[in-house]
Amino acid sequence: MTARKLPETHPTALIWEVGTAYEFFVSLHVLHEPDFFDLRPSWAAKIRSRIPTTERTFLEEVYYFLNFPLAWLYKLPEPKNAISVIYSLQQTPPAERGTALLSLNRGLKPESQSLLKIAEHRTWDKDDLAVLTPLMCKKNEAGRVHDEGALIKYLNWWARPEDFGNMLLSSLQAYQLAFFEQEEQRVGPVLQAGIEHARQLADHLTVSELISKLSQGVSYEEPIGKELILVPTFWMTPLVQLERISEDKQIFLFGARPSTMSAIPGELVPEGLLIALKALADPTRLKILNYLSKEELTPSELSRRLNLRAPTVVHHLKELRLAGLVNLTLRGQEKFYGARLEALDSTHIDLKRFLVNPPEAGKDTRS
Repeated sequence: MTARKLPETHPTALIWEVGTAYEFFVSLHVLHEPDFFDLRPSWAAKIRSRIPTTERTFLEEVYYFLNFPLAWLYKLPEPKNAISVIYSLQQTPPAERGTALLSLNRGLKPESQSLLKIAEHRTWDKDDLAVLTPLMCKKNEAGRVHDEGALIKYLNWWARPEDFGNMLLSSLQAYQLAFFEQEEQRVGPVLQAGIEHARQLADHLTVSELISKLSQGVSYEEPIGKELILVPTFWMTPLVQLERISEDKQIFLFGARPSTMSAIPGELVPEGLLIALKALADPTRLKILNYLSKEELTPSELSRRLNLRAPTVVHHLKELRLAGLVNLTLRGQEKFYGARLEALDSTHIDLKRFLVNPPEAGKDTRS
């Protein structure tokens, strides 16, 4: 991990961070939401089936609410891999494992205080449920909403912090043995190459330009702050996550998987190419790109122009974003989209390269 101070015109200090520990949690999320990443649900289900039933059920019940413990991961000792994750949890008393991941990462959020209280008192009631339901059963980026029944299962775990901590450790160990131990060897070099590429870009780009380049078109109009930690991920490509982990420090996860490389081990056709071609094959998405090539628009503005329901437009924008075909600018709570026309050139190059000189199928037959 190293830091580089930008010139005075760019007061944000960039901190370079690479470690498969982040990928450990990202990949676990992807395996539970494969449809959101346009990956085969059958492949993800097969991977999950390798995890023993008890641990698999636990992960299915808690992963949605845990999300990525970014602040906790940032504080892990080097080399920040899956073993570091498991070792650090082993050194933490069972009753404190859940709260360690929660409080560091989300301590300022209202739901964290309620969950910490439940863990402390080892019980919850209808008032806790009434407070937490609107906070924790909201629609996530994958468009999925967990109902009150799922939240109740999660709260029942939180009311038993020792059991929760033991199952958390056991489940992550089982996941490492079932999939990630071998996967870590495959993605590690990609992450290292991704951070080196980002550092080269930073030599001649501003912070905002760097974020846009690494994210394939995402721009944040809010100030970044004093320090920005940049972390490459394999499975999140091309999506990103920006999260504040302290008053003056934010962490930025960006996709580093090459467009010509398949996400699924052993797959011949790169998902990035396939997703882009599928996105362009839809007439509604072509109409959206036509509008966005002329001006930036919000989903509601596109909805009116296309005479489509807002959820339908949001779905199409999600597919275009996953294909890297649109720019996304965040202005407060509003999202503005524009066409990312340079991605069309990249798609054409990748398609021609694949047809003329297709990659060899990987030797990994786990899928």
